[in-house]
Amino acid sequence: MAAEGSGKRALITGLSGFTGRYVAQELRDAGYEVFGTVTPGHTPAEGEFAVDLNDRAGLAAMVRQVKPDVVAHLAAIAFVGHGDIEQIYRVNVAGTRNLLEALAGLEKKPSAVLLASSANIYGNTDVGVIGEDVPPAPANDYAVSKLAMEYMARLWQDKLPLIVVRPFNYTGIGQHENFLLPKIVAHFRRQAADIELGNLHVWRDFSDVRMVAKSYRKLLAAAPAGQAFNICSGHGYSLGEALDMMADIAGYRINVQVNPAFVRANEVVRLVGDNRRLVAATGPLAALPLADTLRWMYSASPSA
Repeated sequence: MAAEGSGKRALITGLSGFTGRYVAQELRDAGYEVFGTVTPGHTPAEGEFAVDLNDRAGLAAMVRQVKPDVVAHLAAIAFVGHGDIEQIYRVNVAGTRNLLEALAGLEKKPSAVLLASSANIYGNTDVGVIGEDVPPAPANDYAVSKLAMEYMARLWQDKLPLIVVRPFNYTGIGQHENFLLPKIVAHFRRQAADIELGNLHVWRDFSDVRMVAKSYRKLLAAAPAGQAFNICSGHGYSLGEALDMMADIAGYRINVQVNPAFVRANEVVRLVGDNRRLVAATGPLAALPLADTLRWMYSASPSA
């Protein structure tokens, strides 16, 4: 695998984020020299640039300096319940446009530019397993921002080799506890007697972040420009099933209470994806059973 990225430079926006760290390791293992953006205010390490996506001049200067061969654009407001709606659109749509403008201005264009959208664009649908051709029906501002980003990016398709990925839910060590599964795992690790959750009757296609990172690397290598890909396992889990798995792992059952403050309006009830297009482009997935991912998270050291 090390020959895949030998002599190539990879740029990851959101390098220090949850997903960015795993994608960076995946690309380094494949032989790429990795560069990335981190949030302004953080002290950048070697190969890192503390630049805001909405700083057009700073972003363009960074891109000219890196001269990336491949790009994974992961930086975004990624939490559906984020409170600053204006910031969601400013970062997810305008920030992405600034990046594409900078990349299109390079003398030598990247061979692949991966844009992280979201399966949330599909919203509530009667389709049992969602393929990429299911009409979008976003049900919250985060999802609308990601769909708007996809439409905006089409304006650059004749200038850049764009690959859109629509990850369904995924998790792993390092994901913040304001996301559902890390919150559940953390409560069990603390041996909490109770947990407060929102909507209980939801089904999600949960994947392991390590599978997601590997899929991104394979797409950057294959460079199937102009296509969108669901990143998912193809299997749906209810919230109750996830709680049962954790009860088996931790050896006790937790008392679940519904907190109305955590119940989202327009909650997407079922979100399960069809991954056949991804498999056709990259080969078999390194899918892991959800119970294995939860066990990995539960067994991690608190500082991980």
